[in-house]
Amino acid sequence: MPVSVDFEGLEGLSRSERIEMLRRRIHSTPPSASAQPTPAQPVSLTATAAAPEREPAPRRVRPVLPVPAALSALLPEGGLARGSVVSVSGAGSLLLGILAAVTGSGRHAAVIGLPRLGLLAASEMGAQLHRVALVPDPGPDPVEVAAVLLDGIDLVVLGLGGSAVPPSRARAVVARARNKGATLIVTDGRWDGAELRLEARIDGYDGLGSGARTGHGRVRAVHLGVEVQARASRPRRGRLTLTSTGSGVEWGTKADPVLEALPS
Repeated sequence: MPVSVDFEGLEGLSRSERIEMLRRRIHSTPPSASAQPTPAQPVSLTATAAAPEREPAPRRVRPVLPVPAALSALLPEGGLARGSVVSVSGAGSLLLGILAAVTGSGRHAAVIGLPRLGLLAASEMGAQLHRVALVPDPGPDPVEVAAVLLDGIDLVVLGLGGSAVPPSRARAVVARARNKGATLIVTDGRWDGAELRLEARIDGYDGLGSGARTGHGRVRAVHLGVEVQARASRPRRGRLTLTSTGSGVEWGTKADPVLEALPS
């Protein structure tokens, strides 16, 4: 409670005298009854029921585009999130497999600035080429072409031809992809701020013989070492295998021993 102080009798005093008089009155004013200390209350040792823990908010699940089953085990969301930008580098088989999974599921894709893309290999992996729009020569501004195709295409693959996209330009395209719910894959160049980065390398072959037969025979399988880097998480690595079946190419699935988690 605040202390009540009487201001009478201060007329005719200087400022310093008034301050000193007020100090004396404040110190001489007895505390009110409500300000008197109260006896200590005994502490109750009776246990009270703990408040129920709040359940964590459910994680928002974003729609994704499909990828080869073996690769999905390495991705944080099991596929390529719609409205995101993904960087893919290294062995081209990884990009072809993603293209095959997306178009094989009935969705549409566009490929910009990659005139040497192995369409035959993509078809052997299951790509539906009638669902793929090709722009091998997009002109001086391939990024603008990609931004336009994000409106109405599920997956847009953009080859940068070794160039780097300025961050301000990249942010504008990311915002468009998010708004349209499309996924943009960038390759063969620098794009800062990609939500997901995939890198593949050839990690061996099967079918070339051994000993005196080393280097002879027909390739039956190709092993890929894949590294996945998502924002704010440690890299995830795995080993995938592409196997020739005579009529096409199959990817190792999660149940196959060809998918191995490698230490970070």
